[in-house]
Amino acid sequence: MFKYKGIKVNYKDFGQKDKSPIVYLHGWGQNIAMMEPIAKPFTETHRLVILDLPGFGNSDEPEEAWDLEEYVNMLKALLDYLGIKKPNLIGHSFGGKISILYASKYDTERLILLSSPFNIKLKTPSLKVRVLKKAKSIPGLGKLAEKMKQHIGSTDYKNASPIMRDILVKHVNTDLTENAKQIKCPTFIIWGDKDEAVPVADAYELEKLIPDSGLTIYEGCTHYAYLERLGQTNSIIKSFIK
Repeated sequence: MFKYKGIKVNYKDFGQKDKSPIVYLHGWGQNIAMMEPIAKPFTETHRLVILDLPGFGNSDEPEEAWDLEEYVNMLKALLDYLGIKKPNLIGHSFGGKISILYASKYDTERLILLSSPFNIKLKTPSLKVRVLKKAKSIPGLGKLAEKMKQHIGSTDYKNASPIMRDILVKHVNTDLTENAKQIKCPTFIIWGDKDEAVPVADAYELEKLIPDSGLTIYEGCTHYAYLERLGQTNSIIKSFIK
């Protein structure tokens, strides 16, 4: 457990400590478990760090409404604590938005963005029913959906604490268009063409904004495309992150 400004941040640090590090950031209302399917296959080839972002999983809620800059500051402090100077970053949704801002400010080896919002067109998500229903429909993820129940219900906007509501509003209303243009590391973007949370049109726009980037669209997949085609996602990670 790591502490940032008195806030406990739960994380896992495993794999090969002397190898290239990959850091995973989950989406809104999620937790470490949602990133493990794209981390565990690399335990023999990389150092792997997954964290519960503050306000989710087993991490504390912030004591005040953090903006994205504060989440990035927390991440930088954690990586400094772990001795990681130039991470490979993989972020889904909210975690992807944090990754965009981090990579625009600090040295990053490579960046993979999974259905990551970056502008202010994102709709306020209603996660409780939709996420659980979708997770249960993905082969092999039924048990994971059960684990998510205790976390996701409390992060739906209507049921969230006042602090997390304020954080969600700040997240939704933060535009990172100019930050995306400043990313210098090689970047790969994965999106589902049936994404209802962040439209696929944003994927094409994001690819144009980030100078050294590539994009793949998973046909028939949703906001959780990276899990719906888990094998393809892990193949991309393997080939893109050396």
